[in-house]
Amino acid sequence: MAVVFLSIAQTFDSLGNAVASPALPVQHASESIKLIDIIMKGGIIMIPIALLSIIAVYVFIERYFTIRRHISSDVDFMNSINEYILNGRTDSALTLCRNTAKPIARMIEKGISRLGKPIKEIEESIEIAGKFEVYDLEKNVQILAVIAGIAPMFGFLGTIIGVIKIFFNISMTSDVSIGSVSAGLYVKMITSAAGLIVGILAYVGYHWLNIILNKAIHQLEWNAMNFIDLLKSPSK
Repeated sequence: MAVVFLSIAQTFDSLGNAVASPALPVQHASESIKLIDIIMKGGIIMIPIALLSIIAVYVFIERYFTIRRHISSDVDFMNSINEYILNGRTDSALTLCRNTAKPIARMIEKGISRLGKPIKEIEESIEIAGKFEVYDLEKNVQILAVIAGIAPMFGFLGTIIGVIKIFFNISMTSDVSIGSVSAGLYVKMITSAAGLIVGILAYVGYHWLNIILNKAIHQLEWNAMNFIDLLKSPSK
């Protein structure tokens, strides 16, 4: 607690009397609020919001690293496939595909397994395989969109419940002072803030993952198209 003393300035009037200005101590009170205390004041509605935040973080981290791992550079893989196909070593190409844990490898494997059939049939098999691979990459990403929508709703629900309690207490005690009402609203607005924070983070994570997914899909389509062009080339 800091105490600031004002200096006493003395002046003398014409009669020689001393006039002193009084010293007034100015006190500044500081109150620190811990984050855990704020969370606890939110009430029971903070439990589902906390669970949603944990789920959102888990889904984002798991999908992010999974997608990044699957869209890593496929240049060496495709160069090897091209070399094997041009040299007629389809068995080696199939073996390479089966030993490569990537979506493009499983797509190319479907195409190689149908070599000798019409190009249109090979294209369709690769396209179908690609749809399943994209579905696997997109798995659970929609959960983030759901959380982005319902987390703020939980927050607003907590605030509404708090307001109902405040007015119920007022009806029972007839205490309509600003202090009691503002204190209750302060506590219940915590749920709204928490719900909005979780919702915003889930929303950002959802769209971030979609950006990475679009990049992965374009890469798969590009490699599949190059493989089909290879099969159509006169050298094959």
